[in-house]
Amino acid sequence: LRTLFVKTAPKTASPADQVDNETPLNESEKRLSARLMRVNHAGEIAAQGLYQGHELTARDETTKQQMRNSAREEQTHLAWCEKRLAQLDDRPSILAPLWYSGACAIGAAAGIFGDKWSLGFISETEKQVVRHLDKHLARLPERDHKSRAILLKMREDEARHDNTAQAAGAHEIPEVGKLLMKAASKVMTDTAYWL
Repeated sequence: LRTLFVKTAPKTASPADQVDNETPLNESEKRLSARLMRVNHAGEIAAQGLYQGHELTARDETTKQQMRNSAREEQTHLAWCEKRLAQLDDRPSILAPLWYSGACAIGAAAGIFGDKWSLGFISETEKQVVRHLDKHLARLPERDHKSRAILLKMREDEARHDNTAQAAGAHEIPEVGKLLMKAASKVMTDTAYWL
């Protein structure tokens, strides 16, 4: 409920706050940036669900703490995306409760197989998120320096989450699992772009 309905204050200032050379966006650029940021906001909602689901079924206290720490960083990303959406005069996805609950269920289910598989799921998720952010960075209007600053910092953090999961002993997810994850992510990103 806190993730979905309570505005969270970021733990660190938004990278967009450091950008002071922003050129005003035209309506088309603004609409594209807003849609991309809505997708990223939906992804951060799902990340909260995913990490909280993994934490529910984690067996080892160190793994639980790692999930909590990553979720806190994702919460900061969520706040940054929400603030940027407001600046772009747009709103989060109306399907946020679905993104959260689905991701939480998936995270908890993956955790049933054990912490190493759960960490493998996190590692693969973060790899896919980095690729997704790269695509958004390429599509983002060139003049939208504020959104770009946010996505670059998020990309850095997501790559670190992947490395942390691998260092903790993540198992490699089978190829079929990776394809299913990618398909589920595509449904969410394509839908959140519009809704």
